Amino acid sequence: MISRILASTCALALTAGAASADYSLTILHTNDFHARFEPISKYDGPCSVEDNDAGECFGGTARLITAINEARTRTNNSILVDGGDQFQGTLFYTYYKGAMTAEFMNLMGYDAMTVGNHEFDDGPEVLAGFMDSVDFPVLMSNADVSGEPLLADKIAKSTVIERGGEQLGLIGLTPIDTDELASPGDNVIFTDPVGAVQAEVDKLTEMGVNKIIVLSHSGYDVDQDVAANTTGVDVIVGGHSNTLLSNTDDGAAGPYPTMVGDTAIVQAYAYGKFLGELNVTFNDDGVITEATGEPVITDGNIAEDSAAKARIAELAEPLEEVRSRVVGTTSEAIEGNRDVCRAMECSGGNLVADAMLARVADQGIDVAIANSGGIRASIDAGEVTMGEVMTVLPFQNTLSTFQVTGAELMAALENGVSQIEEGAGRFPQVAGMTFTVDASAEAGSRVSDVMVGGEALDMEATYGAVSNNYVRNGGDGYSMFENAANAYDFGPDLADVVAEYIADNPEYTPYTDGRIMMK
Repeated sequence: MISRILASTCALALTAGAASADYSLTILHTNDFHARFEPISKYDGPCSVEDNDAGECFGGTARLITAINEARTRTNNSILVDGGDQFQGTLFYTYYKGAMTAEFMNLMGYDAMTVGNHEFDDGPEVLAGFMDSVDFPVLMSNADVSGEPLLADKIAKSTVIERGGEQLGLIGLTPIDTDELASPGDNVIFTDPVGAVQAEVDKLTEMGVNKIIVLSHSGYDVDQDVAANTTGVDVIVGGHSNTLLSNTDDGAAGPYPTMVGDTAIVQAYAYGKFLGELNVTFNDDGVITEATGEPVITDGNIAEDSAAKARIAELAEPLEEVRSRVVGTTSEAIEGNRDVCRAMECSGGNLVADAMLARVADQGIDVAIANSGGIRASIDAGEVTMGEVMTVLPFQNTLSTFQVTGAELMAALENGVSQIEEGAGRFPQVAGMTFTVDASAEAGSRVSDVMVGGEALDMEATYGAVSNNYVRNGGDGYSMFENAANAYDFGPDLADVVAEYIADNPEYTPYTDGRIMMK
């Protein structure tokens, strides 16, 4: 048996003693997988065959299958659930949409998942097709889908499954701002998470179900708020914030599980790098008496399932020519880590913004704004392939040019820095301009010293701007751009723009230059 961190290495006893009718359950969980079917590097991007063979890679579906199978041997009573955002992130999703995800989630035997915001990236149609293909319920409590015919009869708010002779109530939860983060369409209405969860808890309780698990794609902070302001929730399996909870990792955001009252909250980072493994014991009244666990890191010590590895290689064949093409080199790693790029200037953000501005500078464009949520990975030093660029920029966003006033540009920057403490993807990476941020100030008054082309921002002047079509159409809260003058949203794919920029600078050196100053 391959050695690993065992779930029993950390225990949190909540009450003394155990009732004779105690019920034990192991909850295996993933979140924010983002189509990382192949192993990933330490930068969360593609990992070479050579490095994988040398045991230097993490995750990948073939390795995750082994981890799940081994975890199941450590218990006689388990479920496997997902906290959302299986979709989007690599060429696999671009090419296969939800079909490949459904195939492997069925193979691994998931019992349920919640809808993540990225499950809506291609609208209700792709999500509906995915739901037609999976063998388990896909849940979302805090949305009214009755007006969307593609989803009205498919998505349930909650469900009940039986495991080990007991009934388990499962509730789904999705970001309340999914309409800003993705493309759910006008027919899906998102609602407050606390009220939605409590309504389902009450319904399940009336049915006699007293063991309730929320699958939440709403982030660690929201999960703690839900736990504190609802009754009857036993476990929250989280996602969305890509949070690592752990009792052994110094970089963890909190303990695994994080207890809020009697509710155990867990999350296992992202990209299949960890498999969450929570062991809970309930008393006869459905109250947790013990919660122990630790995410299992899916590193090179875990063998890859050979059949799954072969199947993934088969599915990768149509993609290989595109992603293996070398577009240039970089002298150092290009920073795309979300913890950095969603809080400050980062070299990956400068690359993307510089590339956008360079592409359209001869069109009278002054500034570029890139939302950091669109930057999904770092790139390691050395050769840069098209596959790496598309992993960084997987959303197939197009270049958008438009005109805005100085006041609108200021409003955009204020929106971009308004949720720094939440690690929100709206944080702006820029080119052609500089500004200062005071993150301790009240949201809406954090930006100062804005300079465009070396001159102070003129609130009444008109500036040419470039971004991606998602931001230009109001995504990530950039509603001030929705009615921008002279908007053109049909430029080249952003990944192509960045790849061509690297090709034009073949010995690219990543950098930061103080264009965003943090007080």
